[in-house]
Amino acid sequence: MKIITNIARILTGLLFIFSGFIKANDAVGFAYKLVEYFEVFGTHFLIPVALPLAIFICVFEIILGFTLLMGAKVKLTLWLLLLMIVFFTFLTFYSAYFQKVLSCGCFGDAIPLTPWQSFTKDLVLLVLIIILFIGKQFITPIFGQRFENALLVLVIAASTAFPIYTYNYLPVIDFRPYAIGKNIPEQTKGVPDEVKFFYTLKDKKTAETLEVDKWPENWDQKYDYISNRTEVTKKGIDPKIKDFTISNLEGSDYTQDIIENPNYNFLLICYDLEKTEKDVFGKINDFAALCKQDSVPFILLTASTKETIEKFKQETKTTVDFYNSDGTVLKTMIRSNPGLMLLKAGTVIDMWHYHSFPSFSDVKEKYFKK
Repeated sequence: MKIITNIARILTGLLFIFSGFIKANDAVGFAYKLVEYFEVFGTHFLIPVALPLAIFICVFEIILGFTLLMGAKVKLTLWLLLLMIVFFTFLTFYSAYFQKVLSCGCFGDAIPLTPWQSFTKDLVLLVLIIILFIGKQFITPIFGQRFENALLVLVIAASTAFPIYTYNYLPVIDFRPYAIGKNIPEQTKGVPDEVKFFYTLKDKKTAETLEVDKWPENWDQKYDYISNRTEVTKKGIDPKIKDFTISNLEGSDYTQDIIENPNYNFLLICYDLEKTEKDVFGKINDFAALCKQDSVPFILLTASTKETIEKFKQETKTTVDFYNSDGTVLKTMIRSNPGLMLLKAGTVIDMWHYHSFPSFSDVKEKYFKK
């Protein structure tokens, strides 16, 4: 039992640390996922605290994982793990059974899981935690009390600082299909299913039916056609980017013109202008003016309405060209509002959070003079 308990301890601890780290790496993305759950359960009053709650959950998972591995505060750790996994097991079962949230966000964009896969993962964790309860006498501290406390303080500090950093300066490891180096047009392509066609025919003389996967020679002389069906012989691959379109404010499509531009071009992403940080627009307007001076395209993408756009233009005194795109797509493209992306021939060359908005001269020196 001691060996089984220690195996369960290591697996559970590492899984909680990994889960917390992945979510902490993209705290904003995890907050978006929490908002989906709040909307499903009608707890809209929690939406304003989605981000701090997301950061808290990330930190909580990492700390619990470490305390379990260290054998620290065993009783408290096990009860907190049990309460957390029971709650998430219910949540993932509800999402899977009622088809409410199609991705739980457990491992962010690193390992996308279907609702039933998430539920299965939580069931496995529940079993592991029950094993830990049964063999809790075998969970002993690895370090002395003083070193354990010092290490715990360090873990708390690091696990708290990391999601705060990624919130302010973008994910450190980017698993999204819009990450630096990814080609957007390529990400919109998938692999279709391989299918086989079957035909049901009826013998004209005997009235017997048969199913074939290719037409018999001169089939119409002997058979009557009844019906057909298709069977997927090899599942295809869905495109990683779906529903990505760019249109001007009149509704004309400019998707290909922009993302397949063979030259450098900038996209300023502001998924919701009412939530966009306006104070940075002094820098942005200067940046856009220098782009225009050097004939480098610079456009702003938003999901906001014309009325909101006009109001925003007046407030920020911006003269950049505005285009529309889907809000969910824009939130996926960059975890910043506003956020700047540099593209060339559809490939993401670089991106910046508004907290680290670059100078045009630095970008020009780094990329345009090569």
